Amino acid sequence: MDLVCAGFSPGLVPYERGLELQEAAVERLSSSTPDGTLIVLEHEAVYTAGRRSRPEEFPTDGTPVVPVDRGGKVTWHGPGQLVAYPVVRLRNRFALVDFVRVLEQVIVDVAGDFGVEGVLIDGRTGVWARPEGLPAEKFAQIGIRVSEGIVTHGLAINCSNSLAPFKSFVPCGITDAGVTTLSRLAGRTIAPSEVAPRLTARLTAALTEVTQ
Repeated sequence: MDLVCAGFSPGLVPYERGLELQEAAVERLSSSTPDGTLIVLEHEAVYTAGRRSRPEEFPTDGTPVVPVDRGGKVTWHGPGQLVAYPVVRLRNRFALVDFVRVLEQVIVDVAGDFGVEGVLIDGRTGVWARPEGLPAEKFAQIGIRVSEGIVTHGLAINCSNSLAPFKSFVPCGITDAGVTTLSRLAGRTIAPSEVAPRLTARLTAALTEVTQ
């Protein structure tokens, strides 16, 4: 599998460039990289909206939002957040929901490497924490697209980013839970560049089990 480290702070990657990298990876998939491509990066600040987004969930300050053809709702990408795009062809009849569960388990395992307990919540995607006495808080989001068996888009882990951008919209359409970061949960600063090697190792291994 090809590994593309497209850029980390201070070399932040524009969101449009991330889309271009995914398109190029799809084109290579059936020829030079039959096992697919894993792209990891840190984006410039941007809001994006998946296919199920509703107008009332958009930023209230008029900030532009990029519509994308992934699942999920409105979210934010930006400095301090690690984004991974696994562009792979799923094994025949491998279910989308099962692929999401694979990604979630990888994130749980990576969080555990940093002393953070990630949990899954029935009926909700992504990975969460349950601070004692507080509502659940989400620290990793998943939004993917599958077309003709090929996966694009992917996952994002809040590592050391500011949480201020999440206050101006309804993150992932969820109103009864919070948002947090690995750094807050671990009690120390954990940058995306520190998490990336752990994520790429675990994710690459997991993808070999679900791709053809």
